[in-house]
Amino acid sequence: MPNIDRRRFLRDAAASTALVSAGGLAGTALTGPAHAAPPAAAPVAAAPAGRRSGPVSFRWWGTSAWRIDIGDRTVLVDPFLSRIDTGLFRGAFNQATKLEVRTDVVDSLVDRAETVLVTHTHWDHYMDVPHIVGRTGARVVGTLTAYHLGLAYGLPSGKLSPVRGGEVLDFGAYTVEVVSSLHSRNLSYSMAFPGVRVSQPARPVTIADLPEGDTLAYQLRVAGGPSVFFMGASDFAERNLTGLAPDVAMVALPSSTATANYAERLLDALDRPKVVVPVHFDNFETELRNPVTVAPTDRERLDTLVAAVRRASPRSRVIVPEYHTAYHF
Repeated sequence: MPNIDRRRFLRDAAASTALVSAGGLAGTALTGPAHAAPPAAAPVAAAPAGRRSGPVSFRWWGTSAWRIDIGDRTVLVDPFLSRIDTGLFRGAFNQATKLEVRTDVVDSLVDRAETVLVTHTHWDHYMDVPHIVGRTGARVVGTLTAYHLGLAYGLPSGKLSPVRGGEVLDFGAYTVEVVSSLHSRNLSYSMAFPGVRVSQPARPVTIADLPEGDTLAYQLRVAGGPSVFFMGASDFAERNLTGLAPDVAMVALPSSTATANYAERLLDALDRPKVVVPVHFDNFETELRNPVTVAPTDRERLDTLVAAVRRASPRSRVIVPEYHTAYHF
């Protein structure tokens, strides 16, 4: 038996079948047998005493943003909720667009947070983070660029945790493994706003003041629950994914065909997760309202990605998420 299949066999034997429930499984937008609702499964094993209490839920907030509630504790990933109009989806992208946090929207959704995981510091991942941290007192985990940008916004250094990849951070009810990753490539084999911040800059004013700043991925393991892999951009270093073998993978939609064999290499590296959830496929300059708005070209890429997942990992269940829906894995 090949090594990758043996690892999967041992993992599957040790864990119950992934449980995905969301009020009738809202969010399974695609049809066909690979997207049918799963049969009822046994609940995941109870958490060790004193480690976690209460249910675990995952809510998608568009792009690669997630809210994870672990009992009465909340983790956010790339919480971009203001969804300002830069002209990107109208073919009139304005890189001088002002950074304007829509505090009414953000505050209506973020009532609490203890940890914010930032994959990279482009505006559609980082822009709302300083406001959220100022309001909730959450800790930010991110690159050195995220650290220096946090200082530029006046956040206390004690709330900023710079990481590089390889760290495994213990938060009691959950651990976070940091994975050094890569940003997506456009058709020119480049990206918008590359660069890092190696010292504290002036407070950002426009979206161009928030560079990519290196890219991370994260694997969150809930005590007595699932292991879930989060991507914020559609590229990766295969060697850095070896051994993660998550139960669930939040997979970013490729922004171009510049990255070769994207889905196939990614799923192989992740040991073919039980559940694959595409993210970053929506028009993130529209309101967070269902049904999810998807640009025609992104709809084609989404269908292509799902087809590639089905070919490369036919045992994986694909869940196309809807906004605000609570998923239980």
